[in-house]
Amino acid sequence: MKRPVLKCQNFVFFYHIKGTFLQEDIHMERKWWQDKVAYQIYPKSFYDTNGDGIGDLPGIIEKLDYLKDLGVDIIWLSPCYRSPLADQGYDISDYYDIDPRFGTMEDMDRLIAEAKKRGMYILMDLVVNHCSDEHEWFKKACQDPDGKYGNFFYLRDKKEDELPTNWRSYFGGPVWEDLPGTNKQYLHVFHKKQPDLNWENPELREEVYKNINWWLDKGLGGFRIDAIINIKKALPMHNYEPDREDGLCYIGKMLEEATGIGEFLGEMRDRTFKPHDAFSVGEVFNAKDEELPDFIGDNGYFSSMFDFNETIFGGSEKGWYDCKEITPDDYKRCCFETQAKMGNFGFVSNIIENHDEPRGVSHYIPEGDCCNTSKKMLAALNFMLRGLPFIYQGQELGMENVPFKSIDEVDDISTLDEYKVALDAGLAPDAALKAVARRSRDNARTPMQWSDGKNAGFTTGTPWLRVNPNYTAINVEKEAQDPDSVLNFYKKLIALRKDPEYKETVVYGALEPFMEERHNLMAYYRKWDKTLLVVGNYQWDEQEIELPGACKKVLINNYPDVVIDGNKIKLHGYQVLVLELAA
Repeated sequence: MKRPVLKCQNFVFFYHIKGTFLQEDIHMERKWWQDKVAYQIYPKSFYDTNGDGIGDLPGIIEKLDYLKDLGVDIIWLSPCYRSPLADQGYDISDYYDIDPRFGTMEDMDRLIAEAKKRGMYILMDLVVNHCSDEHEWFKKACQDPDGKYGNFFYLRDKKEDELPTNWRSYFGGPVWEDLPGTNKQYLHVFHKKQPDLNWENPELREEVYKNINWWLDKGLGGFRIDAIINIKKALPMHNYEPDREDGLCYIGKMLEEATGIGEFLGEMRDRTFKPHDAFSVGEVFNAKDEELPDFIGDNGYFSSMFDFNETIFGGSEKGWYDCKEITPDDYKRCCFETQAKMGNFGFVSNIIENHDEPRGVSHYIPEGDCCNTSKKMLAALNFMLRGLPFIYQGQELGMENVPFKSIDEVDDISTLDEYKVALDAGLAPDAALKAVARRSRDNARTPMQWSDGKNAGFTTGTPWLRVNPNYTAINVEKEAQDPDSVLNFYKKLIALRKDPEYKETVVYGALEPFMEERHNLMAYYRKWDKTLLVVGNYQWDEQEIELPGACKKVLINNYPDVVIDGNKIKLHGYQVLVLELAA
């Protein structure tokens, strides 16, 4: 799709330093994607057209008009490449083909073309830290580990009763596995069927760039880049202090020590994304503050990167069972920290959930408080942040975590591993299940809820993963007909972002916290040619606040009324308001 040519503009940004905001004039070129709204699709669970219980590309095509009506501009597809699906498609066996379970390459071409007709862009998942052990490269490495393809991976000689390093994989257990038919072992920081690619090898990198350009030439708008920080290892490899009784150490310790990833990322940008003016958003965890401009600045490695500050809050090296639950004040602080770090030089991508996380409304709303009112509040607080909003499928409906009665109902390999970790730590089975269920990736992967019909309208067959039993109350068909639904509230938020009168402020305006220290209140300004105030009462008890100026107009409200007395506003429980303030 031809991108609009946008002229350079003078921007005024505000950035946060120790509770204050400073104003700085900078010159920034506006990008074609900055004013868009993005939507993530998990193809396996979106919509099934052939009755095999698995979502497919024709199903996405069939629902493009639904997404267009919602206001979506950019669609990110989780992996639909050919794959054994050991890790739900993040183990790719052929980067140039579509898995038959999802459709054909002709279906993909048609999806790109149909999206283009609607002014929409398709992103694919770029998974290049690892491939599948069924990929041709790995098969050839097994045949000749000392040859060309052996150097596409990290191989080490096998030693009796000794691993090359004591690193623990993300899915549990050592990162080393025997290379079939050889006396060597290979590195996998994720599943054993996902051998890590050796980015130190220029030949490997050339193959990666060749594939990226092949897809961009097809008409993709860009990529979401998976697990990219993992491509740079700390060399030479060595052991770290064990952090559990298994004698292993979390793989993150090695990544903290690794340096020089910018050489790889800058080369990839210059060889692929930049010549195509493609959008790229990185899955980047724990990037150092001083490196953030290198990642998403004017000439950043990526167009944007996701804000995971809230996602990783409360994490524990011991496992999910030891994680701290996030409070409303924690959530506010995490959001403002990210905005302060990135607001003056780049666009962050804002999320409340994705395919790797539990449902946002079940995670960020205190237990027992989850309802349509609080869901709308969370939606507005997230959506009005500066940056590019990403909606995950079903988020616009307020889809919730799925109840687990038994560990036998779990499909996700991470959840199964964390359940074992919890049991090993001494938790009873019921307590272990409760501890992992709240964070399970299956929560986000249950089928999209289209209607109150059989299987939520997702499939005529047997769904690959059970449908959330609340589908009769939460579904597209029902919410589309209800003007007060979560779905229609999201439409209002998107419409505000695109409204010519407010677009400059909502998209490009500075963000400045308001009443930052008030308990269970999240409020902030958006300032540009207009001054907007976003305020959310993150509790059921009413709160009264005094506005800094007169309210000119109420733009967003999740209640039928607003209680205003002069410059004072009484906020109902979980009420959220977006106000235009008088100049």
